[in-house]
Amino acid sequence: MSKRKKSNTGRQSRSSPDGATQGKGQRRWYRADLHIHTPGSNDYEEPKATYLDVLRTAAERDLDIIAVTDHNTVAGIGAIRREIEWLTRLEADKRLTDEERARLTEWRDLSERVLVLPGFEFTATFGFHILGIFPPETPLRKLEHVLLSLNVPVDKLDIGSTETGSATDVLTAYRVIHEAGGLAIAAHANSTHGVAMRNFAFGGQTKIAYTQDPNLDALEVTDLDKSYRSTARFFNGSKSEYPRRMHCIQGSDAHRLTSDPKNPRRLGVGERATEFLLDDASFEAIVAVLRSKQFDRTRPARPADKPFDSIAAAREEGSSLIQSFHESASQRGGRLTTIINDLCAFANTSGGSVYVGVGQRKGPPKGLTNAKQVQSQIEHAVDERITPPLEPTFDLVETEGVKVLRIQVSKGKDRPYCVDDHKFYVRDEGETNMAVRDEIVALV
Repeated sequence: MSKRKKSNTGRQSRSSPDGATQGKGQRRWYRADLHIHTPGSNDYEEPKATYLDVLRTAAERDLDIIAVTDHNTVAGIGAIRREIEWLTRLEADKRLTDEERARLTEWRDLSERVLVLPGFEFTATFGFHILGIFPPETPLRKLEHVLLSLNVPVDKLDIGSTETGSATDVLTAYRVIHEAGGLAIAAHANSTHGVAMRNFAFGGQTKIAYTQDPNLDALEVTDLDKSYRSTARFFNGSKSEYPRRMHCIQGSDAHRLTSDPKNPRRLGVGERATEFLLDDASFEAIVAVLRSKQFDRTRPARPADKPFDSIAAAREEGSSLIQSFHESASQRGGRLTTIINDLCAFANTSGGSVYVGVGQRKGPPKGLTNAKQVQSQIEHAVDERITPPLEPTFDLVETEGVKVLRIQVSKGKDRPYCVDDHKFYVRDEGETNMAVRDEIVALV
């Protein structure tokens, strides 16, 4: 199923309340649930639900993008395509009944509103679950070929079972999915059957490999919307054993249309979704985000009256290897210099974010009343005092009714960077320190 690209509304400026950075095109937040099961999975919990019901529910939940990820099969996406093709053929032959015409009209309307990505949830060796998600135009035969390449037995291709007896390991699964043009996402990584392996008797090196592999695009986690955000915090690039910061997203893993009233953990379609800041609702746009270092372009989806507050989440985590907080950028007391030192240290270490207008301690944020002036002041200081040239990005983010300036800098390509031509700084946990000789040599 393909979908007409939605028109975007509103250009995201460099100083955006959403924290969006202006790009070549217009961007907006799109809501996506990239982990949805259908009756194609044999453990689907609502036997009377239809495939049309799944898409209808996605639209009712204001989802822009979904991925159909049945267990070790593409039977669900195949059934959807076959029904639409059959109804279209009947229409061409002028043989549609009124009921069939209504269904075809609804399929077409919903397909315009919701982009449906084909995929599967693969069970690797030792029971780890991995999502493979592909472009909407991917032929069914190609998807089945990928599953066969992952050693799913031919006689189990259409069953939709979590158990197939496949002998393919996690790293091979990432590679096969990636080479086939798909997104490889570790499903519910911090939970049962997740590669983060809580309470699993494997060594640390295996966990590192399974969560840092270059063919892995993202971790799907179940605690992204919790205040402690422990999984995203663990994989934020601040640990030497896990230097690659991972995109962490969330999905419903829905095996039903709506949540189970007897077990709230059994979610329905779109009840745990992710918002992506995209140029358009497309597979390629999602890939571009998840394979970038723009971590501010994903966030947990929340009701309109309770939007996600990225600043509050950052304050909850506190100062770390990749973030620092400053209530002001005044030259008095050396606060501007401290910000410049932090930016230099982040560029020399792992990259990071500096928040100006808010402290890390609890209590209402102070905010900035002259944000543009503060930004101009910092930009000038960066240009004048940091060498080689450094190009941080600035955006204005709203939290608790006040404006905070967020400055982001990537790990530099021209390290080492220095302040005032001779002061080299590095980040050590939550502090910025002057680099010693050996640290400077290591940066070269």
